[in-house]
Amino acid sequence: MATKRLVIIPTYNEKENAEAIIRKVLSLGMHFEVLIIDDGSPDGTAQIVKRLQVEFAERLHLIERAGKLGLGTAYIAGFRWGLAHGYEHICEMDADFSHNPDDLPRLSEACDNGADVAIGSRYITGVNVVNWPMKRVMISYFGSAYVRRMLGIEVRDMTAGFKCYTRRVLEAIDFDKISMKGYGFQIEMKYTAIRLGFKVVEVPIIFVDRKLGCTKMSGGIVREALFGVLKLRFKRFKKKV
Repeated sequence: MATKRLVIIPTYNEKENAEAIIRKVLSLGMHFEVLIIDDGSPDGTAQIVKRLQVEFAERLHLIERAGKLGLGTAYIAGFRWGLAHGYEHICEMDADFSHNPDDLPRLSEACDNGADVAIGSRYITGVNVVNWPMKRVMISYFGSAYVRRMLGIEVRDMTAGFKCYTRRVLEAIDFDKISMKGYGFQIEMKYTAIRLGFKVVEVPIIFVDRKLGCTKMSGGIVREALFGVLKLRFKRFKKKV
């Protein structure tokens, strides 16, 4: 039986990118389905997705939420939906093409070949980031170094948001115990998988900054990640029963 693969893409005001990213993912040689989780985008992103659902009825799915509830809660909603609908590989990526959809098969194949979590890593072979301001590169790169040092782990790109999870990992994580909502969520999910004994591998990618739309990064998101790491050092981890 073929592996069921889902790509979760959270959106907020992504009308410039929504149709293009959906069409690209659904055109890949490897079969993926797409779940858009839209946080009440006032620009009409959800309406674009609904129009495309007529064309991609069985492969394109949509969850609409009532407002900006945070990146972490969007992904958790998507994970719950994916598990309930029987997917074995559940990927997450941004809507703005900073994550290249052509890399999705490589992440899924890494999980086919023994990984429990495959990370699309910007830093496993140097610094593979294009068109980012130097300040943001420094925050991201040294932020990951800070996380590695504080948590005693070897993963180079702990803040990466381009990943493929196997079903067994997501079934083992108690989502109610995941506390961070912004980009710190990415750190907490990876660290939880590592502490629960799952195999996490990094697959090199090239990250290209968005060309259309606006970034959702903020100072509050960065602070949550930095201080949240301190709490993770003392957190106890147990597989969900």
